[in-house]
Amino acid sequence: MIHTPSICIIVPPAEIMSTQKSFAKGSTAPGPVPEGTIRLYSMRFCPFAQRARLVLQAKGIKHDVVNINLKEKPDWFLEKNPLGLVPTLETPSGQVIYESPITCEYLDEVYPDKKLLPSDPFEKAQQKMMLECYSKVVPYFYKIPMGKRSGEDVSALEGELKEKLAKLNEHLKTKKSNYMAGDSITMIDYMMWPWFERMEGMQLKHFLDGTPELKKWTERMLEDPAVKETMHAPDTHIGFYTSYIAGKADYDYGL
Repeated sequence: MIHTPSICIIVPPAEIMSTQKSFAKGSTAPGPVPEGTIRLYSMRFCPFAQRARLVLQAKGIKHDVVNINLKEKPDWFLEKNPLGLVPTLETPSGQVIYESPITCEYLDEVYPDKKLLPSDPFEKAQQKMMLECYSKVVPYFYKIPMGKRSGEDVSALEGELKEKLAKLNEHLKTKKSNYMAGDSITMIDYMMWPWFERMEGMQLKHFLDGTPELKKWTERMLEDPAVKETMHAPDTHIGFYTSYIAGKADYDYGL
């Protein structure tokens, strides 16, 4: 493995290194993407970017990671992706792909070993529909803790989150499977996981007490090698989240 203070170049097996300082406005752009690899522009604590990191790890794709300061984005990054969002992928030929579901599906198609999406069109559509439904759950992971911090009454939001998690629990119970789409991890599991990883840090983990099947799913996910390689400890998430809500996001927290 070869590394500079800001770029992590990964060779199989794909392992993300611990020194990943973020690039900010005024920084020099990294060099070209090496042949035989793909580059991920990321942010260490972004759950959407973690989706792509999970897929890269799960599939053993040779890649490097360039972390971006999302508050002070480099001009060279905005030239690649005018939206300034992570995850963003870049190929050695300069092709740029962004938006987390799109980047993950791209990786699964371009690197066909260990497919994460099913080949059956209906089964693939089912996963995409489930992801669309899950996208309605994600805002609660932010609204509840931020509302509590502001002294707001979040009881209605908490009730809604419980209902939505109960539906996921019922899905697992009805399907009688270890994971969301069967007895092995597939794309939908990785698409959903990052917010569950953050539940303890956001003081939401108790919501799993009434969803035993969903709780078992989180325990199985914690044993997955890709999850282990990309996760942060709850205290680390808390440290970053504290800086974020204070308006002084420390993208290099813990480094």
